[in-house]
Amino acid sequence: MNREAGRCAAGFLGAVPVPMLAVDIRARTIAANPAAESLFGTDLLDRPFVTILRHPAVVEALDWVLMPDRHPAPPPDPALPAPPDGGVSLRAQIAADGRDIAADITVAPMPAAMGRGATVVIIDRSVADEAEQMRRDFVANVSHELKTPLTAMIGFIETLRGPARDDEKARDRFLDIMEREANRMNRLVSDLLSLSRVQAEERRRPSSDVDLPMLLRSVLATLAPASQAAGVTVETSGLEGSQRLPGDPDQLVQVFQNLIENALKYGGAGGYLGVSLRRIDYEPLLRGPAWAVDIRDRGDGIDELHLPRLTERFYRVDTHRSRAQGGTGLGLAIVKHIVNRHRGRLKIESRKPEGSCFTVILPETLTRA
Repeated sequence: MNREAGRCAAGFLGAVPVPMLAVDIRARTIAANPAAESLFGTDLLDRPFVTILRHPAVVEALDWVLMPDRHPAPPPDPALPAPPDGGVSLRAQIAADGRDIAADITVAPMPAAMGRGATVVIIDRSVADEAEQMRRDFVANVSHELKTPLTAMIGFIETLRGPARDDEKARDRFLDIMEREANRMNRLVSDLLSLSRVQAEERRRPSSDVDLPMLLRSVLATLAPASQAAGVTVETSGLEGSQRLPGDPDQLVQVFQNLIENALKYGGAGGYLGVSLRRIDYEPLLRGPAWAVDIRDRGDGIDELHLPRLTERFYRVDTHRSRAQGGTGLGLAIVKHIVNRHRGRLKIESRKPEGSCFTVILPETLTRA
């Protein structure tokens, strides 16, 4: 294939937004668009195709498209529409960009004006598959979280209508449990709605300002009865005075209420809660000055293996304990999304049995897009 054909193929591929390669009749690459280079690397031209994408089914499909009289036609994939002009589509798990990718791959003859050869289009399905799996997991988790208390409540109702109809003590006990379960379901629905709102606004930067020390003082005052009831000593640092930052006041109240309530629930056994505010002259990931709020406890701590998953929806370190404390498994997911909306960072450090520290880092200024 001459250089002119290669230039023609390169111009054709450049307008395609997904990874695409062109190969000549010898199965050597003559053109690759930028999306393909980002997936397979930049050194792609004049290489045997098999050295770029080593997958037997893809190589067999390419051999058939290039020389259909010498190679058997691959079986069609019923999950994919058949491409026109003697091409073939298949689904394959390929290695590219240092990872395994689930991809839809279409191999088709090159347009006649460009000479003899084939084009190979790769559509990465990994993100869509992960999103679909997250959706399935989310539906399954919500169904489980609602079904468990509903099943218990239905059982109690049947008992109250039958054997316990005239048992006053049993009736009072069952009604207390039903009230507790109904309240937990109500909290779950409220958290689901809150998570939905937060995710819908995540790409929209806050347009207002907030006095962060005053907000923290207000949250601590609100939760003072809970800390006193838990027998927890609260120590603060850096909360004096005033410091305004860009932020949504309601959402940041939600963040710090959630984190402080968690510290009281799960770290209260240590009898200590520390809340401190400090300035960071330069935060590399935020590319500028920032303010960090540290919320520390001296409870049992969290095993390191759980830390990367704490902000996943419905993930719990101790399922039984969390439910007994009234947790829905969504609090830290909501915190993460709110902090992301503020272009900040959430850091979690914990050691058993020394306690935990949750740090929210917020930029001092936001660059307006």
